Amino acid sequence: MIFFLVMPTLIGSYGNYLIPIYLGASEIIYPRINLVSVLIIPSSYTLIMLSMLCEYGSGIGWTLYPPLSTSLMTLTSIALDLTLYSLLLSGMSTSLTSINFIVTLHIWKPTIIPLSNMDIYLWSLNLIGYMLIIVLPILTGSLLMILCDLHYNTIFFDPLYGGDPIFYQHIFWFFGHPEVHILIVPGFGLISNILSEHINVILFGYQSMILAMSCISYLGSLVWSHHMFTVGIEIDSKAYFM
Repeated sequence: MIFFLVMPTLIGSYGNYLIPIYLGASEIIYPRINLVSVLIIPSSYTLIMLSMLCEYGSGIGWTLYPPLSTSLMTLTSIALDLTLYSLLLSGMSTSLTSINFIVTLHIWKPTIIPLSNMDIYLWSLNLIGYMLIIVLPILTGSLLMILCDLHYNTIFFDPLYGGDPIFYQHIFWFFGHPEVHILIVPGFGLISNILSEHINVILFGYQSMILAMSCISYLGSLVWSHHMFTVGIEIDSKAYFM
């Protein structure tokens, strides 16, 4: 739902269609990178569909919590691998799209339209672009750690050998909590534009709306710092007791 419907639709498709229109540009700054990010999505979606066709499926839930996801005793280990590869490809596509949007807005914006007049939807894409660049590598790292635990005998999340499954939860929600804000901020921009267009008036509270979206993004960063602080305490305590 998040990786294959909301983000590709609300961010990717609308963003690629509306950014050149709002900026008066012919295309976004890196169209070939944009093409690569678009072509990755069908491959990622194919892998997630194949994981559902493998006997019983992965059966680990959408959060992929260990030790269930790091044990070969899952319902189907092949389905688990396909799910992880699919999420990795989807994260790669979203990262490329975010970089493309950020560079486009920062190169075209000063030459075509001043910052104070930039559309509110472009502001939302700019804010969530930075958020995605920060949080998606964290999710990618956690998925790679699960793959290493599954196939390369690492013990990141194995409590029998000094690992900690709770450590994964902190890493995952380092991504999961800001993702909630990433999904809602573009909706704020789109709904504001749609309402102002249909009632045929200028958007009320333009600066206040931008400030509100910026505060939401900042509050999401407080969640990152909370989980970073928690992970740091766990690592320090383990090092102390060892």
